[in-house]
Amino acid sequence: MSFKAPVAQIDFILNHVVPFAEVAATERFAEATAETTSAILDEAGKLCSNVLVPLNMAGDHHPAVLENGVVRASPGYAEGFRAIAEGGWVGVSADPEHGGMGLPQALNMAVAEMMSGACLALQLNPLLTQGQIEALEHHASDELKALYLPKLISGEWSGTMNLTEPGAGSDVGALVTKAEPAGDGTYRISGQKIYITWGDADFVGNVCHLVLARLPGAPKGTRGISLFMVPKYLPDDQGNPGVANSLKVVSLEEKLGIHGSPTCVMSYEDATGWLVGAENKGMAAMFTMMNVARLGVGMQGVGVAEAALQKAVAYAVDRNQMGPIIQHPDVRRMLATARAEVFAARAIALACAVAIDLERATGEADHAARAAFLTPIAKAYGTDVGIRVADMGVQVHGGMGYVEETGAAQYLRDVRITSVYEGTNGIQAMDLVGRKLSDGGDAAMRLLDEVLDGAKAAQGEHPELAHQLWQAAETLRETTLALLERELPQRFAGAVPYLNAFARVLGGHYHLRAALAGNGAHRAMARVFMARVLPRNAGDLAEAVAGLDDLAGVDDAALAGDFAA
Repeated sequence: MSFKAPVAQIDFILNHVVPFAEVAATERFAEATAETTSAILDEAGKLCSNVLVPLNMAGDHHPAVLENGVVRASPGYAEGFRAIAEGGWVGVSADPEHGGMGLPQALNMAVAEMMSGACLALQLNPLLTQGQIEALEHHASDELKALYLPKLISGEWSGTMNLTEPGAGSDVGALVTKAEPAGDGTYRISGQKIYITWGDADFVGNVCHLVLARLPGAPKGTRGISLFMVPKYLPDDQGNPGVANSLKVVSLEEKLGIHGSPTCVMSYEDATGWLVGAENKGMAAMFTMMNVARLGVGMQGVGVAEAALQKAVAYAVDRNQMGPIIQHPDVRRMLATARAEVFAARAIALACAVAIDLERATGEADHAARAAFLTPIAKAYGTDVGIRVADMGVQVHGGMGYVEETGAAQYLRDVRITSVYEGTNGIQAMDLVGRKLSDGGDAAMRLLDEVLDGAKAAQGEHPELAHQLWQAAETLRETTLALLERELPQRFAGAVPYLNAFARVLGGHYHLRAALAGNGAHRAMARVFMARVLPRNAGDLAEAVAGLDDLAGVDDAALAGDFAA
């Protein structure tokens, strides 16, 4: 069975589970009618199911290669990317002033999920370009916008983000790449960057790098970082790619998965760049790009989970071991639990996108706070679900899951990176209990109030489901209040289990909404989630408040296995 884009599932969530109708009711997104939304999802689904799916295994078996300084893409990727670009999919949510569709992020993220399920390695290219478009729209000068945005949106050019250096990974403030003023409004960029996704491509006319670097005399740490546009080819007077810039791809990383996506080591040697935004304000500009990318990565996890689950179900139907193995209780447990978690992760991510859209359409602070709070949850939970479900897919296949010809193992290898890049899931959790609770828990409590109100309203129709959710939400509220009384290091020690628990409560909330609005299948899936997934919160919330003392009592030698001391 080949991957089929989950158009109907996404459409149901947008229509019945998250408040997408409120987005379509705004003046800014008035064109996102139910008919338009369905048409866009259908067309994107056809592209993914018919054009991109065949490229997934091809890219895995025939990775991108570096030849004479040029990255050569996997077979079929050029044609696949051209189909994405010509369909306007790079610019789904981009400003119409520069050629974008101007549609909600919720639709853009729905498309991103389907593309990720079809071919994650190729989808990474438009994802990074979309993030660059966001950063330029918000921070670049009018001249830079006019030059770069139309070509990025059309897919003529592609974009990257250059943060990480050999000595500066998650600690971005430690970067040493330099930017020297050239005296003509440009800058000379020198340094090395690593882990640059799609740092080069032979199917676009130019590759545009957003590079973090330090100006002379800049403050230490993140307060002294600026952002620069550094293209592979310098645009000429007509805006076309001209002479080559002083940058190069040094090498490609050999990775566990996403082989079709070239991960580049980049070298800049007095390369010409243009300042994006204000001096020493590069992190603010880059975070505009990263926040969209983080939600997109959460959607990548959901997309791969959907594809892995479809493959596992098809195998379980066909595989006979004393009858079709889909009838075996443990196999059914794995598949049903996976389906319940995929629904929850998809709904959380789409709810986050809806909050982004409502903030952009209305400017209201409550929507901005909700989007900010949901972003680390959507990223971490979506990618964790992707890894769990892909791993489950291998298990359902048994020995054949460990054999590459089935394709089950590729999903696990590919999705494993998603919990690492764009900020590890541990960093997402620290952000949640740190920055996102710095409002005194206001955003968290608003969400929990909504969950509790929903549970109370559903008591008449689904008393058992409503009671299970209400209890979980109340316990989460108590835990949140307890964390607010603690210093950050104590919160950080339980940040990951706290994020997981919050995600499950939100997942239960959206499952309950689906049970109220949907059919018997939605109700059955809600029961699975409440009975088999939500109860995990008890252990996680106990760990969330366990503090740091037990961890501090274990010295480095003991962690290494030396108990002699």
